Amino acid sequence: MRPNASHWCPVTPHLTPARVILLTGPSGSGKSSLAARTGLPVLNLDDFYKEGADPTLPLLADGSGADWDSPLSWDAEAAVRAIDELCRTSRTGVPVYDISTSSRTGERALDIGRTPLFIAEGIFAADIIDRCRDLGVLADALCLRGRPATTFRRRLVRDMREARKPVPYLLRRGLRLMRAERGIVARHTALGAHACGKEAAMGRIAAAAAGRREGVRV
Repeated sequence: MRPNASHWCPVTPHLTPARVILLTGPSGSGKSSLAARTGLPVLNLDDFYKEGADPTLPLLADGSGADWDSPLSWDAEAAVRAIDELCRTSRTGVPVYDISTSSRTGERALDIGRTPLFIAEGIFAADIIDRCRDLGVLADALCLRGRPATTFRRRLVRDMREARKPVPYLLRRGLRLMRAERGIVARHTALGAHACGKEAAMGRIAAAAAGRREGVRV
């Protein structure tokens, strides 16, 4: 029986929830360029950094400033909410973050349409693997690895081109990260990410897109 027209309202068709590939790796490892190569929608997790005036920011051991390479400098809860919302509704609001001033300058809308898969990339992506798995939205988790010297050069060129921070700061940070790079990859692997090079990562992303990695345990 057709419902009374005065009480009838259209029902939004159910969409199969999307899934996310978490892409992590040391700063400068090529996450953004790889994500762009896939042609999939991309959520930039670095946009969820805390602002410079946030009292909860962790400090460097020498007291010279905030430790932007600590997961505590990042709002993991907000990032997970955005991923969950994208998977359920295909859209969410994302902060617009200015790294040079360590501040949020606005918000933008991200709409992934009807795609069944998207990428969330950032240096802290491994820290939310378990939460995405618990939500049932994790397709795969990958950590890009390479030669620390190559990563150092790539990171320095990018950061200087984008004027992210003063050059002396970038050099100090770059050298510190180069020395720590193998440990960073080991930590991401321990959190559940699969460490691999770019071509292997592309292969796993293609497998996820074809539905061959559903329910993956990484």
